[in-house]
Amino acid sequence: MEIGFELQYRRNVIKEVVTLERYSKVLSLWQSHQIASCADLDKHLSSFRILFAYNSGKIENDEITYQDTREIFENGRVSGFSGNPRALFEQQNQKLCYELLKEKIINKEPLSAELIKEIHRALTMGTYDERRYAERGERPGEYKKHDYVIGINEVGSAAEYVDADMASLIAEINSYEGADILKAAAYLHAKFEYIHPFADGNGRTGRTLLNHFLMINGHPPLIIYDEDKREYYAALQKYDESEEIAPLHDFLRRQCEKTWENTLALSEGVKPKPISRMKKES
Repeated sequence: MEIGFELQYRRNVIKEVVTLERYSKVLSLWQSHQIASCADLDKHLSSFRILFAYNSGKIENDEITYQDTREIFENGRVSGFSGNPRALFEQQNQKLCYELLKEKIINKEPLSAELIKEIHRALTMGTYDERRYAERGERPGEYKKHDYVIGINEVGSAAEYVDADMASLIAEINSYEGADILKAAAYLHAKFEYIHPFADGNGRTGRTLLNHFLMINGHPPLIIYDEDKREYYAALQKYDESEEIAPLHDFLRRQCEKTWENTLALSEGVKPKPISRMKKES
């Protein structure tokens, strides 16, 4: 019994060391870029921002395609589109939101209610459905006026508590002085989605906010892939049920590794390679 326990313990330790090494390589690679301007950000997020916009939108809207997203980012228009215009509005908004946030990221602007509302407004302008907009008076860039619950646990702060709940979360995150930025980002994302402060667009806003927090703290942004959304939702559900952050923390770490394998491969026009083989850029 003791021998079996010791063997399993050693395996877990080795696995944890390998895990930390993989993420550390991604972190070192990102920090080696020494990003100090909007031009630097554009250069190193050239492929990333399209992949992020596509996947973040696709998670909640099946009509979004990679090709349409790429055309919007690269050409500012889409040819031959015959689907729901909302899909195009959402992806155009993703592009505008990136442009809005570039300077704020470089200036390391901390979280605030105003910033969060500005992000939400940029991402959801022109996308609210008639019921929310006309009948219920909901508006992009404003906290919800009515109660909306989501998921099997029916989470979501009541409308009258959103201001206070968000103010508390913002103060908590801005006062964080620890070293585990990714874990703090996981907590920020889980808590934001739990509060669900807006009538619509909470997922897109929360994923953008997650990356803003990572980048102003010197960490690489990440993509939550549409193909992995079941695991993503399961990790969020685990927090909803027991406030356990470890599943989401682990999921985000693996998504970050996957992000930079895929993004760098796309930029270089080659097949993705394991992160362990990446060389730190000088």
